[in-house]
Amino acid sequence: MAVFSYSGVDQTRQSVQGTISADTARQARDSLRGQGIRVRKITVCRQRGSKWRLPRVSLLGAKNQWATAVAELSMLLHAGIPMLDALDTISQQTQGAFRAALLAVRDRVAAGESFAQALRSRPDLFDAASVQMVEVGENAGTLEEVLSQLAEFKQRQSQFTDAVTTALVYPIFLVCFGTAAGVFLMTGVLPPLLENLEETLDELPFPTRVAKSLSHLLIDYRWFWVAGLIAGAVALGIAFRSQRGKLLIDRLVLRVPILGPMLVKQGVSRIAMIIATLSRSGVELTRAFDLAERSTNNSVFRSALHECGNRISAGEELAEALQRSGAFPPLAVRVFSIGQESGKLDEMLFRLAEDYDEQVKTASARLTSLIEPILILVLAAMVGFLLLATILPILEAGNVV
Repeated sequence: MAVFSYSGVDQTRQSVQGTISADTARQARDSLRGQGIRVRKITVCRQRGSKWRLPRVSLLGAKNQWATAVAELSMLLHAGIPMLDALDTISQQTQGAFRAALLAVRDRVAAGESFAQALRSRPDLFDAASVQMVEVGENAGTLEEVLSQLAEFKQRQSQFTDAVTTALVYPIFLVCFGTAAGVFLMTGVLPPLLENLEETLDELPFPTRVAKSLSHLLIDYRWFWVAGLIAGAVALGIAFRSQRGKLLIDRLVLRVPILGPMLVKQGVSRIAMIIATLSRSGVELTRAFDLAERSTNNSVFRSALHECGNRISAGEELAEALQRSGAFPPLAVRVFSIGQESGKLDEMLFRLAEDYDEQVKTASARLTSLIEPILILVLAAMVGFLLLATILPILEAGNVV
């Protein structure tokens, strides 16, 4: 059975597109015709090696669909529905790249592969931690329970939104909007106005002279500013692509006052949640550290987890390995140590993740409350200065007249 991508018109004369699983293109057309879709174009998603070459559909949001699909799959399997029927049911309510990937997984399972092997064929959509948990559940015969745990983990991970990013969205918007408005006023509004006022006044007021100098600086060296912005963007792109550059940037970010401790707690919370979920599913500790390393974006934590995994494999104590890495706070090191000694590592790590989660949310709310009025005052001062620089010469010109 193959996966076909199609485009056509439905019964309401609206354009539709998607994917469908069928043995042949004719069978796919007949199935779509039975659904009331008049097919315009249909192509097969060819298989190359172990991966499906899908149509060029954006994968944005596909990973979030996997979190929802896990919960639905767990519910269907718990109700006694076979795996293939459950995958068919879930794929009917998805679309785009994730639907094609899910149908490809369904076909692999129908061909005799395990569910974990089928998921492993698409690492861009199904993360290594999910695949490992599914494999453990299949080997132990507890796939329903493992999927339920995975669904809970994905739900908590999705609920644990990036509080720092959310806190900075509004301030960043204010900075960008205020900067754009200031540049527009300085380069498009102020210069022609000042040309007329200079003919009337012998000497411009001090705020107007300052604004005029800034305006000339922006206009006369505009290509320098453009080239500088482009060069800076290219340099940042190169730095993020190189391992050493990204590690250096991540270290600098984690050392930023106020923001750095929040990012540290946020990273440790996610790592603790991943390791706790994997440990509860029966994954050994060294393997859990390896999967947590793959699931972490911050280079500092990735390096620390890799180092800790190697030291634990060499027989070193967990607390000592975490402490020597230098990336984990003392509280996190202590919780890992107590959890391992008491045999309640997953429970302790879940509590640590919840505690850090609440601390990050509280700190981000306070940061937002502090940054917003400061930025508003700064923007008001900037706009007020420009208004003063514009109004003063107009008033003086009126007095002269």
